[in-house]
Order: sequence, then structure tokens, then C-alpha cells
Amino acid sequence: MGKTWMITGVSIGFGREMTEQLLERGDVVTGTVRGENKVRDLIERYPDTFNCRLLDVTDVPALQRTVRDAFERHGRIDVVVSNAGYGLFGCAEELSDAEIDHIVATNLVGSIQFIKTSLPYLRAQGGGRIIQMSSYGAQVAFPANSMYHATKFGIEGFCEAVAQEVAQFNIGVTMVEPGGARTEFRYGSAKMAELMPEYESCHGFLTMLDASKGLAPGDPKRMAERIIASADQEPAPLRMVLGSQALAATIERLEDRLADFKTQTELAASTDF
Repeated sequence: MGKTWMITGVSIGFGREMTEQLLERGDVVTGTVRGENKVRDLIERYPDTFNCRLLDVTDVPALQRTVRDAFERHGRIDVVVSNAGYGLFGCAEELSDAEIDHIVATNLVGSIQFIKTSLPYLRAQGGGRIIQMSSYGAQVAFPANSMYHATKFGIEGFCEAVAQEVAQFNIGVTMVEPGGARTEFRYGSAKMAELMPEYESCHGFLTMLDASKGLAPGDPKRMAERIIASADQEPAPLRMVLGSQALAATIERLEDRLADFKTQTELAASTDF
């Protein structure tokens, strides 16, 4: 039996790749977009199995209506994928207040509200799966990425707690942490602050965003395949790191962090009664 999915942000990147693969294998997808132009081919090819909905995830009342309508239309949604989001490059001092507010509203609050709104329906139907698209940038921080990291560190804390809350209802939660991939996230949709010459030493990301300087190692098709397959894993994997470079960097950073914590045993104990 095929599954029914709801995925935010399906016009580009992983959302688009997952949606194409799911529709090709016969699954049903409710996918949200901010404009239909980039998915018109899917609307025409899959009129019975692709339910395209216009949505900006920063509009919380609209998000709540869209989730409600999707569950009511299909009766059951097996997997909800919180995918909508974008990258914002710039050092903290270079970021405008509006840029800070918007990425938090999109990547963090939008994801929280999407998951929270889905929970009563998943619980009522006896279970399901939540997949949160995150990043190895939820574990490893780089200069000029502070607000992107803030949203990804934040959503992972939320999801790790929610996973413990909803396990009793047969709801699994997975956070996907891809490394660099050849998607529009890096080469099209990323936003950039107004850069300051004082922070030029932190602007190495400009090379990363330039495809002529070398492409990211991650294959979006293979990554999407692994994400889709995770929906059938029992129990749900809490985290999935995709990309060998991402995994190596994550392990190195966590080992450094653990080593630092182990030096603090005496300090920590010194503050106990």
C-alpha cells in the first residue's frame, strides 16, 4: 500500500526531489509552495495524487488551515515532512532586523507550528511519522551562518523533546542532517546580508555559493531516496546524517565538545550543595 505524505516547500531542493520520487512510485502528496510555476508540471502529470497548496509557512493561521484541510481531505496522512526553509549568509553584525525575524519565522517558528498542528491528527489516527529537514549545521557552526545555525540548533531541540512526548502515541520523529548538496538551497535560494569589509575574513561562504568554484558533493536524488526509506524504519531513527563530509565534521565537532566537557568535572561539582 502506498503512503500519503504532506511536505512543505516542494518547489525546489529536497522537497521537489522527494515529491517527484513519491509521485512516480504511486504515493499521494500534499505539497505546499509559495507559487505554482515551478510545480505546474507535477500538477498536470499527477492530477489525482498531487494536491498542491499555496502557503507561506510564516502565515501561521494559513498553515493551520492547510494542515487541517489536508488531513480532512485524505482521512489519514502517514508522513509529514517539515522541509520549507532557506539559508541566510552573513555575520551577526551584517544582518538586518528584518532578515533575522524572517528566517526565524520561516525555519524555526514555521517548522514548530507545522509539527504542532499535525500532532492531534497523527495522534487521533493512531500514529505516523514526522520528518524534520535539518542540517549538519545543527551540530557544526561556521562563521557568517549564525542565524541559520540558530534556527537549526533550535528546531532540533524542539524535535528531540517532541519525539519523547509522542512516542507513546506511535508517532516517530526523525531529524535529517544533510551535508552540502547540489540543490537550489546553495546555488539559487540562499540569501545574503549586506556584507561589511570589516568581516571579509569570514566571507569564505562566497566561494561555496559559486558553482564555478566546485560543486557540493551531495547527490539530492540519493539523499531523497534515503529520507523516503527512513519512513519505513522501525523504530524511527532520531537523526540521519547524509554525506560523508557532513558525518566526519559532525563526529569531530562532537568529540571536541565532549573532551571539553570532561575537563569541567571539578568545576561542575564545585557548585553543588
